[in-house]
Amino acid sequence: MMHTSSMSFSIKNKHQYIKSFPILDGNIPSLYRHVLDGNSSNSEICIQRYLELLAKINKGGGENAIFHHTQRNKKLLVRERLRMLLDDEFFLELSPLAGLDMPYGDVPAAGCLTGLGRICGIWCVFIANDATVKGGTIYPISVKKQLRAQEIAIQNRLPSVYLVDSGGAFLPLQAELFPDQFHGGRIFYNEAVMSAMKIHQVAVVCGSCTAGGAYVPTMAEETAIVDKIGTMFLAGPPLVKAATGEDILPEELGGASLHSKVSGCVDHFASSEKEAYECVRNIFATLNYEIPTEDTLDYDSPLYCADELLGLAPKDYSYTLHIKLILSRMIDGSRFQEFKANYGTTLVTGFAYIEGQLVGVVASNGELTHDASLKGCHFIQLCNQRNIPILFILNTAPQVAEPVSFAQAEDHTNRLKAQASMMAAVACAAVPKITLVIGGCYGNESYAMCGRSFDPNFLFLWPNARIALVDSRHFPTYSLIWDDNWTGTELKQLKEKLEEESSAFYSSARVWDDGVILPQNSRKVIAQCLRIIKQQKYQILSPQQYPLPVIRV
Repeated sequence: MMHTSSMSFSIKNKHQYIKSFPILDGNIPSLYRHVLDGNSSNSEICIQRYLELLAKINKGGGENAIFHHTQRNKKLLVRERLRMLLDDEFFLELSPLAGLDMPYGDVPAAGCLTGLGRICGIWCVFIANDATVKGGTIYPISVKKQLRAQEIAIQNRLPSVYLVDSGGAFLPLQAELFPDQFHGGRIFYNEAVMSAMKIHQVAVVCGSCTAGGAYVPTMAEETAIVDKIGTMFLAGPPLVKAATGEDILPEELGGASLHSKVSGCVDHFASSEKEAYECVRNIFATLNYEIPTEDTLDYDSPLYCADELLGLAPKDYSYTLHIKLILSRMIDGSRFQEFKANYGTTLVTGFAYIEGQLVGVVASNGELTHDASLKGCHFIQLCNQRNIPILFILNTAPQVAEPVSFAQAEDHTNRLKAQASMMAAVACAAVPKITLVIGGCYGNESYAMCGRSFDPNFLFLWPNARIALVDSRHFPTYSLIWDDNWTGTELKQLKEKLEEESSAFYSSARVWDDGVILPQNSRKVIAQCLRIIKQQKYQILSPQQYPLPVIRV
């Protein structure tokens, strides 16, 4: 084993070698002032819209629901619960805009809060119902958001905490949240698989757990229940009355005393929510983890101001400046060890450090040409061989024009083959991957740049980002859909539909990503994701899958 002094020496040397990476020139030529101004104005509009939506989300189910939840039911709000659990204030919330403007109405934050924070120094995933939103009722988007949180836990081997306060499924939409493979039952399937993988799961019953919701705490490895407010049953008192004619109180049917003393469905009885969350912290103190020590050595900040990213966030592809201007505002010391700098220049690849953590960078700088795709493929394989996480920075070009000559057709064919090779490299790379969409995310190029279909560990959007098969702003140039059968009105309506559906907020509302983040916060968010990913290396227990999960007696 390496001694502490040797470790310190190696870390010191590592930081010394970082200083030898070339420094990027992040100065923005005055020639592009009009581009900066246009991007800045667009960023301000997008961020204003983002802040308005966040304010709407933070109101939960509204004043009346909050009053009913806190005064009548004597329960804490979901964010107050998190504050009692977490080591510190930092909490990386996932998909906060989920559930807005859905076909069945607004479901703020999809009726649940998910994210990442630390308990006893251990990074973990939180899935917490917000009972102020329609009584914690589960909607299709709620299922999707919870499944995504579980997927992140599985992918990154993170312990999970469930704060259950749910009224069960919304029956009018049962066909959209019950029968299929990735509907509600998948949550319970994932719990069993996670337990078999030795991914620890702890639950707190801090409200009603009705119908399917009762399985979440029952399948967790350890569960606490709060007296007077926590209940678990498949059918509540009204259904018992309808079926048998018997009047029964919720506490008698499935309260804390019953489940901690008689059924054994829970492991810990808590007289208050405060006691329950202290119990969870104590449980985490028993997990067999080696907590990685944070490097206390200073790392260099970027040489250029992060606030200038607002002027570099492209409002349109024609407003895109060189990607190195963005990189120089995100990486330590603005230092970048570029790979194949003079080949396939429409893709920038290389190594950098973000808050002291090494990462491979694959960043769009134009169309993903044949040479750029081969370069990306080579670099991804290098990162995979060296076990270095990859950061994809995505701003794909709108679809290229159709070929009008044999030479152009041949070029398109070669490009297609090279992009397919890059897609295969991305799909097969076993290292963690983080994707940041800073502009357009269109068509086949988004696959090669690790879009959602290619399973990045995390995927975030800037507020100006656009996600679609085609760019609605370049819509008339697509001869594939330009048909004599289309009327001018129909084309206009289709373009408006594409415009609405390609916004970052539309995407985030449907959990096509892990959240919209502000450009100036990108460095901090990516650094925290890298730390979270790194934790799985410090589990003492073997990652070998065992044949059976923990089964409650």
